[in-house]
This record gives sequence, structure tokens and C-alpha cells, in this order.
Amino acid sequence: MSRDKSSRDLFLKSLTASFVPLLNAGIKKSDYIPLDLSINNEELQGVDVASSEALDTYINRKLKAGAGKIGYGGYNERRDIYSRSVYFNQDNSEAQRNIHLGLDLWCAAGTAVLAAYTGEVHSFKDNRNYGDYGPCIILKHEVGQTCFYTLYGHLSRKSLQDLEVGQLINAGQQIAHLGKPEENGDYAPHVHFQIIMDIENYYGDYPGVSSARNLLYFLDNCPDPNLLLKIY
Repeated sequence: MSRDKSSRDLFLKSLTASFVPLLNAGIKKSDYIPLDLSINNEELQGVDVASSEALDTYINRKLKAGAGKIGYGGYNERRDIYSRSVYFNQDNSEAQRNIHLGLDLWCAAGTAVLAAYTGEVHSFKDNRNYGDYGPCIILKHEVGQTCFYTLYGHLSRKSLQDLEVGQLINAGQQIAHLGKPEENGDYAPHVHFQIIMDIENYYGDYPGVSSARNLLYFLDNCPDPNLLLKIY
């Protein structure tokens, strides 16, 4: 890790003192359990990961077995679940986008989504490609001379109503709800949370999955979300 990256990570880590609930403030940190959806998880060989219903059943079974309410995981995780969509597929395996750049939190549709840090609405959009984010909100955060962004994907369509660019959002404020598969890109209900340092010209969207070819760039531009959330 370079000195600049190390300093940036220390800066992000310093912004929150302890666990930050991203879903339903009443759910405790002890109710979060890790979920492995990587290609290395042999349990998934018996699950039709192309089916949002089958994946939701698997996730709920793992939550019940672990006595958890929210499943989390996925940063820098190589997954098979994106192979179902032409939105991520390329002929060259090095160009196939299947490495996850955010942290997923899995819970029931309709669960409240909270802002991780105080900021303002940068942009929002309903990304309707099959396997895409569906409704997505991006917040802009300025702390001293540093600017960064947080992305919340796979929301309900109602979450985008009454939003305004530039709108002030406080840390812990409810900003959305988890969407159902028919509105969230056809996934089991969850929020994709991602930190972005340079958002370039994106609006209401930013790549949440990388190819192996571009991974170093995206990991540098999208630090580990746990620096802020402190779940593990």
C-alpha cells in the first residue's frame, strides 16, 4: 500500500468512531453475520445463483442458521452471480466484470437504508439494465480538503421520489428502502454500499463490479467500505 493510499484509508477510518448501522438503526452489530457469495463457496454449486428467488432462499437459510438479521460481505469478492447478465459479460475472461467493489448488506425488501455519513445528494437514477443497480443514490461528502462519495444501490423506486440534488443528508438519516427483485435489478433484496474517491462524470451510477484487467484501478478508487462502517 502506498503512503497516499494508507493516509487516505486512515482518514476514512477516522471519520467514524464505531459501528455505523446502514440498515434499520434498531438492528445491532451482533445481528450482522458474514456471507460468502464468492466462486470459492462450494455451497453455491447447488444454488441457482441466476435466480433471485433461489439466492434469497439461500441467504435467508444462512441468516437463520447464524441467528442473524443482516448478512454482509462482498468487497473485492469474485462472484459467479453476474455471469447471467450480458451487462457484465465480455468474450474475453480478463474483461468479464465479476469482482465486486462494494459491500453488500442483505435483508428483507422494505428495510430502511440509512446514510453512513453526513453529506449532500450528488445524484440519483433508476438503472434498469437487467442485473444493474435499479434505483441508486449517490451522496457527496466534503471534509476539509477531501471529497469522496458513497453509493447506495438496489433501492426501491419510491426511494427516488422527492429527492433533490444538493439536498443535505445527515449521518444516520433514512434515505431509502431496499427494493424488491422486480425493481432492484433482479437480485435478492440488499443494498450495495460503495465508497468512491473520484466519481468522474458518472451521475446516479458508477461501476460496482470490475474485471480482473481493471481491478487495481477500481480498488484504488473504491476503498473498503468497512473503513466507515466498522462492521468487522
